[in-house]
Amino acid sequence: MDTRQQQYQISVIIPAYNAGSHIARAIQSVLDQTHAPDEIIVVDDGSTDNTSEIVQGFPTAITCIRQENQGSSAARNTGIKAAGNDWIAFLDSDDEWLPDKLQLQVQNLRHNPELVWTWSNFYRCLCDEHRRGPNIKPIRADKLLRGRDYLDEFFQSYIHRTFGWTGTMLIRKDVLEEAGLFIPGQHMGDDIDLWFRIACRYPRIGYLSRPLAVYHMNVNQSITHRLRQTEIHPDFIKRHLTLTAEHNRREDFEPLAGEMVSRWIRSLLFENRPDDIRELMNEFNTLLTTPFKMIIRLLLICPRATALVCHTISRIVRTLHLRQRIIRKPPDKIYG
Repeated sequence: MDTRQQQYQISVIIPAYNAGSHIARAIQSVLDQTHAPDEIIVVDDGSTDNTSEIVQGFPTAITCIRQENQGSSAARNTGIKAAGNDWIAFLDSDDEWLPDKLQLQVQNLRHNPELVWTWSNFYRCLCDEHRRGPNIKPIRADKLLRGRDYLDEFFQSYIHRTFGWTGTMLIRKDVLEEAGLFIPGQHMGDDIDLWFRIACRYPRIGYLSRPLAVYHMNVNQSITHRLRQTEIHPDFIKRHLTLTAEHNRREDFEPLAGEMVSRWIRSLLFENRPDDIRELMNEFNTLLTTPFKMIIRLLLICPRATALVCHTISRIVRTLHLRQRIIRKPPDKIYG
């Protein structure tokens, strides 16, 4: 191994829970990398199936750590603490990397030695429907990058969808430790929460417009499966408004906060939950644009009719494949 490669020794962390049906695919995608990682750590988070047996069946040495079921955040933290290298990459047991993922990211870091983290575009896959597409079209991402391979402002990248996801992250271990690692017990957004905390300190992040991983969106046993819990959204936003203010970054974060709130409100229209929508609009009134608030108030005059129309339009769009971005089907249930 040459001296330049030694500067980017990588530990791959794979949290797993009852992943026997798909973890072999994830591990094999790591083993197939053109830039081989230096360590693979699987954290078996209390599986009751044959996950550990499958991991131990690989001829390549893989560290398998078993612990009681504590969730994806605790599993990732266990892997980070056990990692013996300066750089950490994450992959969930139900997802997979494309072969040159690590190689291209290491090149990205070498081109920009000041970077402490980098990620990339990725494919969103509803594989049971035979549908796969990039999170953002590479040609559009390239236009937003303007010839660069990094983003100056992490928060702004979320508004334009020039962002990766945890399965494409490559980051220094000491940066994770500085930010306090993942917070166990969160029911959604545990990874985004950590990236937001890090972005307060390190707003510039490497980004490659080419998709380098596949995010499988329909695996039932995913360790990072999220329940819909709108009630925690206000606390999430308020916490990060406070945190970004402490780091003099609130002005940079507020446009993203407004975009997140507006997305949540739009999703609640499908569920006919007008009280939750009004609560969010009152709580974050200053983050939302006047035209958006006017439209939502009109739609709330007959919220159940709005929900029915939203579902009808969604079914038409999905049936005719009019939507370019691959997303999950909205919930069937209409409350009220």
